Amino acid sequence: MTKDVIANMKNHMDKTTDSLRREYQKIRTGRASTALLDDIKVDYYGTPTAVNQVATLAVPEPRTITLQPWEAKMIPPIEKAIMNANIGVTPANDGKLIRLVFPPLTEERRKEIVKQLKKMAEDAKVALRNIRRDAIDGVKKLEKDKQISEDDLKRAEKEVQDLTKSFELKIDEVLAHKEKEVLEV
Repeated sequence: MTKDVIANMKNHMDKTTDSLRREYQKIRTGRASTALLDDIKVDYYGTPTAVNQVATLAVPEPRTITLQPWEAKMIPPIEKAIMNANIGVTPANDGKLIRLVFPPLTEERRKEIVKQLKKMAEDAKVALRNIRRDAIDGVKKLEKDKQISEDDLKRAEKEVQDLTKSFELKIDEVLAHKEKEVLEV
């Protein structure tokens, strides 16, 4: 019985950690990444469509992303979508290719980004603690309903706490990795 509660908790904590990783991919570091464009939608014949579904994305240089639209008439809508997304760059096109050149981050901007990363990590840890609370409530309910013994309850609570600690360490590792990436000049 407690195994179900703990398995469910582990699943939710995995999703929380993965979500943080995905959010971190969207944050700009010193180098360009096509993940920055993942949430940008382009008006493709009246349908909002992801940029990577109307153009080929590439990173030819560390601070440059190129987009080669599959149809030349898609250049203006792609440029408009990038401008509206407000990712800090102005698209430049030569009629066939759109270039996004990311300026180097200033020291001040790097520190702001690190602050933002730490806040996101803390939010993820709060989510983990909420999941832990729900799991402990679940095992306490099992004990209250006489489905498990008091010893099983104590063992399950310890396992829940240990699992929470391990996921908090994973979040700290993800944060440290991304922080190092941002501060790298």
